[in-house]
Amino acid sequence: MDKLVKIIWIALPVIIMIGLVPVVKSDYLLAGIYLVFIVGLLIYKRERGDVAVLASGIILMTIFEFIFVSTGVEVFVRNSLFGLMPIWLPLLWGYGFLVIRRVVAII
Repeated sequence: MDKLVKIIWIALPVIIMIGLVPVVKSDYLLAGIYLVFIVGLLIYKRERGDVAVLASGIILMTIFEFIFVSTGVEVFVRNSLFGLMPIWLPLLWGYGFLVIRRVVAII
């Protein structure tokens, strides 16, 4: 049960970040909010390699989402980054990578 509680606490910021998507209409404001969340959470708890995992997630998912949208696999109504996807999406994915890493460490 202790592991489950830890996993929920680690995943909670992502759930909140996703919940903000329909509420915050400005992609740039949402990206700023995500940056504040991510920096704050890293200040609160940062482990070795966290920044590398976060940066890898942001870069890789930007490339993959670009490919998905370019080939028609995905379509976004909000397209503030490269005219294809929301600018906040790679930040969400990057932090998601970090959450996955931490959850795997708990398991």
